[in-house]
Amino acid sequence: MSKLLVKPKAQSGLMQEITPESAGWTYVGFALNRLKAGETVGGEAGDKELCLVLVCGKAQITVDGEDFGELGERMTPFEGQPYAVYVPKGSSWRADATTGLDLAVCSAPGGEGFKAKVIRPGTHPQMTRGKGTNTRYVTNIMPEDDGSAQSLLVVEVITPGGHTSSYPPHKHDQDNLPAESYLEETYYHRLNPPQGFAMQRVYTDDRSLDETMSVEDGDVTLVPKGYHPVAAVHGYDSYYLNVMAGPKRIWKFHNAKEHEWLFTGV
Repeated sequence: MSKLLVKPKAQSGLMQEITPESAGWTYVGFALNRLKAGETVGGEAGDKELCLVLVCGKAQITVDGEDFGELGERMTPFEGQPYAVYVPKGSSWRADATTGLDLAVCSAPGGEGFKAKVIRPGTHPQMTRGKGTNTRYVTNIMPEDDGSAQSLLVVEVITPGGHTSSYPPHKHDQDNLPAESYLEETYYHRLNPPQGFAMQRVYTDDRSLDETMSVEDGDVTLVPKGYHPVAAVHGYDSYYLNVMAGPKRIWKFHNAKEHEWLFTGV
């Protein structure tokens, strides 16, 4: 199995835990907690900043003793937009599940001067990108232009069955602004119906890295460098939650030259 593909390590509780150390990189961390109603999870941000994404379900969220109340409204990631909470560096947090809950904990190096806040559905409108079989639906949770974080960029994408996404292929693995930014990235995958699968390829121009993976419900793929397109197979819609971070909070990508002709109208 590819080292870039991380399978869930449990059926409930802490299902995924990606750290910079386990991934072999510097910036991005990701965890996924699956709780039953009445269960609790929490922790300390330390020198990281966090984005808690309620992938599905509801929870009472508290940051440094500030109670944000019960958050969440969707019971599947394939409907509507998520609630999320930004947790700044040095803060403690707690989530008390009031229903079944899938809670993502996205992390990256934190900075000074940022405050905890709720990111509600509709804060950033869902966008339709592409056309034909390259159509997908994108919700920015923490985009680069919101000024609310030191490092984190967080976005979710729904790709209908039979469509492609993160496509035409692009990469962001060079600290070469304004042409391209260096950003590590994780993909947390879900499928609808959940017994399905999708395909993801991660590859570089020289093919020194070239991995094609069949991703299943709950898998995480790591993108340390290179292009990283996704294809949702017929009959199964794809959802993924992206976490990106690097030395600068800027998403500037480079398109694969041989596929640039596809950008006409997509």
